[in-house]
Amino acid sequence: MIIRTAFRPLAFITLTLLVVGCASSPTGRSQFLLISPEAAILESEAAYLSTVGALDQEGKLVTDPKTMGRVSRITGRLVTVAEQNFPGSRDWQWSVAIIDDPETVNAWCMAGGRMALYTGLISQLELTDDELAQIMGHEISHALANHTAERMSRAMATTIGVVAVGVAADNSGAAMAGAALLANVALELPNSRIAETEADTIGMELATRAGYDPEAAVTLWQKMGSLNDQRPPEFLSTHPEPENRQAALQRQIPSMLALNPTRTKAPITEIEIVR
Repeated sequence: MIIRTAFRPLAFITLTLLVVGCASSPTGRSQFLLISPEAAILESEAAYLSTVGALDQEGKLVTDPKTMGRVSRITGRLVTVAEQNFPGSRDWQWSVAIIDDPETVNAWCMAGGRMALYTGLISQLELTDDELAQIMGHEISHALANHTAERMSRAMATTIGVVAVGVAADNSGAAMAGAALLANVALELPNSRIAETEADTIGMELATRAGYDPEAAVTLWQKMGSLNDQRPPEFLSTHPEPENRQAALQRQIPSMLALNPTRTKAPITEIEIVR
């Protein structure tokens, strides 16, 4: 859905020639990237605009002032903390599309801070503000830690041969097919378990510094696990939950509480709620 227009052939071909090499995540983990974080942001922007445009035409974007205000307030505080701790994100075009889909339990954040939140995630889990902050903090953390570029790099490694054949034959159709294949694989690939653990930790810290209860990270996954007993939510299809995930989050609560013991709310950075 998202990436059908994500990689323009000429841009993609150029990027395949630029092996970025090693980088480090915010936790110090070594990352090998075939696509730069900057290129991931560029391609994500095109994909996001295409996706949001289609949702708008279908009448799927939420315009309820109460829902928009709640999401804007919570996410705006998280963005304030993100920009304080990750200066490179200050130039991002932060935005959230709230998608009217009560059956879908999902949320995501592309490289560059462009996000989506499905109403089913809020309604089916009956999220508190603290739990919603954990969700949005987790997703924002994937972008901050360049996990989008990592996932695209994995897809590139899988499909680079297909595109190379098209380029060698001067066959734009083959190049297009290769780019489309890369896009689909990138979309479907889940984040690695290490990336999920990083996003759990970074997201929990963002939410705590923003003034939200870190214990909500545990109650959130308890609710998610309960829903999973009935039918697996889409959120878990791309956010694998190890058996010890709740325990790992629980162990971090004392150190998180020390970051903001009074739970003072961060200022709200204005972000775009797409409508």
